[in-house]
Amino acid sequence: VQLVESGGGLVQPGGSLRLSCTASGFTFSRYAMSWYRQAPGKERELVAGITTTGGSTNYADSVKGRFTISRDNAKNTVHLQMNSLKPEDTAVYYCNARLSYLDYWGQGTQVTVSS
Repeated sequence: VQLVESGGGLVQPGGSLRLSCTASGFTFSRYAMSWYRQAPGKERELVAGITTTGGSTNYADSVKGRFTISRDNAKNTVHLQMNSLKPEDTAVYYCNARLSYLDYWGQGTQVTVSS
């Protein structure tokens, strides 16, 4: 089982980034997918989630209207489009796959929002 995140980096406030997570080693389409983030000194928090078919999504209040989660089951990928980025969005972003008691995590990708 592997989840590999990409797309992180340094961006100025107000800018955009698109994170991607590519999955392998399990039946991707059966798993709900989520993005979490963890800032220095803070607990890991849920950013966005998407159901198996992509029919339903949910977002943390802090990112609603700015971030969009999507998935492509044919390509075993999940994306997080992040717009209007703020310094407080700075964190390591993690991809998560969950099916019942099965819970997989990626290694994370750093997002830094700074001028």
